[in-house]
Amino acid sequence: MYHYYNKDPRRTYHNAPSKDFGPNPFVVDIHNATLCNNNFRTALWTGDYLQLTLMSIPAGESIGLEMHDNLDQFLRIEKGQGLVQMGDKEDNLYYRQLVFDGYAIFIPAGTWHNLTNIGDAPIKLYSIYAPPEHPFGTVHETKAIAEAAEHEH
Repeated sequence: MYHYYNKDPRRTYHNAPSKDFGPNPFVVDIHNATLCNNNFRTALWTGDYLQLTLMSIPAGESIGLEMHDNLDQFLRIEKGQGLVQMGDKEDNLYYRQLVFDGYAIFIPAGTWHNLTNIGDAPIKLYSIYAPPEHPFGTVHETKAIAEAAEHEH
């Protein structure tokens, strides 16, 4: 059975999709969906082996220093500017890189990392986790909500 979310691939969003479409087949204008997302984190597609989330990081804030033992992560900046820091220990973030629109960030499993918004507008990005990191249907409107959910999880 086929499910069509968007019959016209040129469709633009006025509001970001806020539903998790996984694990069904799915096609999306990822650039437009990412730009329209105003939540800190929205799981857009969660499968058994991969997850796509949309993120919006307010000016002056960061994703937060973290490390994932069991997964690789990919980030793509659709809009904004930031500072990426990575390293082998929480207190040894030896890798530093400025990032802008169109930049891709690859984070190997076991690497401490953070992305800080150094611009004056929200960073709009999408993140791919392999395997998934967040529960199916995750929507965190703010970083504070995300942090509280992670402490419960």
